[in-house]
Amino acid sequence: MSEYIRLKEANCKNCYKCIRHCPVKSISFSGDQAQIIPDECILCGQCFIVCPQNAKVIRDDSEKANSLIHGDAPVIASIAPSFAAVFPGVGIKGMENALKKLGFFAAEETADGAAVVARQYEEIIKDETQDIIISTSCPTVNLLVQKHFPAVIPCLAKVVSPMVAHCRSIKERYPNAKTVFIGPCISKKYDADEFTGEIDCVLTFDEISAWFKAEKIELHPSPEAESGIRARLFPTAGGILKSMNLPSDKYSYISVDGTENCITVLREISIGRVSKCFIEMSACHGSCIGGPVTSKQHHTPLQDYIEVDRYAGKENFCSELPDKEALLRDFANLERTQIYPNESQMDEILLKMGKKTPEYELNCGSCGYNSCREKAIAVFQGKADLTMCTPFLKDKAETFSDNILKNSPNGIIVLNDRLEVQQINPAALKILNIRSAGDIVGDDVVHILDPAPFMEVLRTGRILRDKRVYLAEYKRYIEQTVVLDKVYRMILCILRDVTDEETERQKKEEISRKTIEITDRVIEKQMRVVQEIASLLGETTAETKVALTKLKESLEDE
Repeated sequence: MSEYIRLKEANCKNCYKCIRHCPVKSISFSGDQAQIIPDECILCGQCFIVCPQNAKVIRDDSEKANSLIHGDAPVIASIAPSFAAVFPGVGIKGMENALKKLGFFAAEETADGAAVVARQYEEIIKDETQDIIISTSCPTVNLLVQKHFPAVIPCLAKVVSPMVAHCRSIKERYPNAKTVFIGPCISKKYDADEFTGEIDCVLTFDEISAWFKAEKIELHPSPEAESGIRARLFPTAGGILKSMNLPSDKYSYISVDGTENCITVLREISIGRVSKCFIEMSACHGSCIGGPVTSKQHHTPLQDYIEVDRYAGKENFCSELPDKEALLRDFANLERTQIYPNESQMDEILLKMGKKTPEYELNCGSCGYNSCREKAIAVFQGKADLTMCTPFLKDKAETFSDNILKNSPNGIIVLNDRLEVQQINPAALKILNIRSAGDIVGDDVVHILDPAPFMEVLRTGRILRDKRVYLAEYKRYIEQTVVLDKVYRMILCILRDVTDEETERQKKEEISRKTIEITDRVIEKQMRVVQEIASLLGETTAETKVALTKLKESLEDE
């Protein structure tokens, strides 16, 4: 289904929100990017709605519709009844006037097809041959059953959607016409591709709104009075049932909206807990008025329902009911065969995820899956990887960090921007003669070190590197490096104990100093001796003086 919803890779930030909200977990992660699994996707649009980075994009068919308009055939729009919520107060005539400015020949309400479908549902109930009847007006529900609950396929009412029924009607009345459906649904694009002879193009409300805006077309209510139509309630929760005349009291009539609720009901049906039921199912919460291209715009469910209810009426269209065969459709089994891990494979994956025992299985859902075992199955199937487990990564990072802190020969101290000690490692405790971390964590650094270098780094942001300091209180020499993390406003201090080096250096300096002193005394003594000898021999002392002076300079250099 990636042809209907595509990913903008640059925007995907690996947050797992899409998989967390995907009701059928039809999203995999590869290369730290979300990928829709077409064979499992039901086009509910939740990934599009919840993505905080707008990384999911619905296929835009505006250009296709524009090409149809500029063709030879008249183009007639079929407008989903939920338009009353998205374009409140405009009415079908107002919508038609605006669409004609774009080049459409005419516009009609899909509610006409909804009324026909509702009557067909009534006929199925009258027959009493089907024990459980699930409405088939929502393509996402149909895909949910076909791909994930194939055993329930016989329960689907073998009736086309209102969109298909209406567009067929248009083409019967206008044989040369092209049809463009306009609605709140992504899965209608898939439904249209299944019925290419009836629907030539599908636009979402977002697409038509953008087209109006680009052409600077404003929507205005039509002054003409419009009669109320009961089938306009179809896009609301329970709206199908409200549009029907329920002909039999042998059935229970139930309305279910929201994919999670639909899944729960389908599971109950699968295990035989339900019988003699007509179930109106819609994947979106609140039904079609909560569709993905209306929810993205943050419409309010209550106000949307009020607008649709206000626009609807008590009567239905008086369209003649087509032959039963003309409304029939079959539903294929689209289930994808899945491979599951055996117990040993499951245990191996859980162990790699850091789940050593069941107590480690937090089932926190941060990875997007409902449980650690469900995530492990996804790893086995290649949909997920081990790094998607936030607690695992946190524990791994903390363990790695703790190992560095505990085993580093250098002292490490972490401060906040108030110069309060947040962490201190064993090496630093030893350097500073502190019994335990609890004695200093939370206290001001002034209690153990001169705060001036930290204040300077905090003020300038520049790194202080390898500054040699004598800690008189601890009788130690250290090389101090101070670094500021500008993002988190944390200060890292690294202390390298150079006491032994400094002591050794001082010893060498002392040896050199004493050697120089001895050399000076030797030179002085030798000079006296040489001068005495020279006075006897009459020789110059210049060469001897130069040689001894060079020896002294050599010792001073050391």
